[in-house]
Amino acid sequence: MNILDKIVLHKKEEVSRKKQRVKEAQLTGSPLLSRPCQSLSEYISNPALSGIIAEFKRKSPSKSDIHLQANVAQVTADYAQAGASALSVLTDHAFFGGSDEDLIATRTVTDIPVLRKEFIIDPYQIIEAKSIGADAILLIAEILSAEDVKSFARLAVDCGMEVLLEIHSREQLHKYHDSIRNIGVNNRNLKNFHTDIACSLQLLPQLPSDTIKISESGLDNPQTVAGLKKAGYNGFLIGENFMKHQNPGEACAGFIRELKQWI
Repeated sequence: MNILDKIVLHKKEEVSRKKQRVKEAQLTGSPLLSRPCQSLSEYISNPALSGIIAEFKRKSPSKSDIHLQANVAQVTADYAQAGASALSVLTDHAFFGGSDEDLIATRTVTDIPVLRKEFIIDPYQIIEAKSIGADAILLIAEILSAEDVKSFARLAVDCGMEVLLEIHSREQLHKYHDSIRNIGVNNRNLKNFHTDIACSLQLLPQLPSDTIKISESGLDNPQTVAGLKKAGYNGFLIGENFMKHQNPGEACAGFIRELKQWI
């Protein structure tokens, strides 16, 4: 069993417990459920903004502990101040050290779009995402069928959110559905966590032309990001490169300043 299989198995058990503890009807009572969402695609494609989706995560299966003591409200507020176009917040606890409370805290300190970074395998998690303040959700093609992607994406859109569909290979492209506005290429293979930036460049010509294109993982050099932008990518999801610093917001600001010099 690879790492991704372990994560999905644990997630199924976790969601089952959550559904018993907090019924879906209770989620619909959240005041955040009626909150109008900010458009991830519009913020990412805005030429006046950086295109950076700055991610908050405390640890990962590939790197173990990254920044366990980081204050989510402080870091995400600093990311927004630094010029990030959007934020990504890991809510998985077992493998990434995150929580729903991290996203709620982020929502209180910024108005820019917030992506719920999660292993979504059940419609319940989509309602839950809206109830905690997410503007967009991640759907990982590797762990979902084409029919799941279609139905989950439609539910997210009905809730007012956008979807970022994450793929890692050409074979996963058939799972794209036209209700999805953002498509991401994960340079990291989630089965073995090997990272290769060439993945983004290889898949770029095959991505749907009318989508916002986002490169994810392994982006630690502003010059590399500038090259991907010139090639045709609109957004860039960066987490570990910022979070490994004592002051992630400062690291983000420096990265964006240098990126502007290359564009």
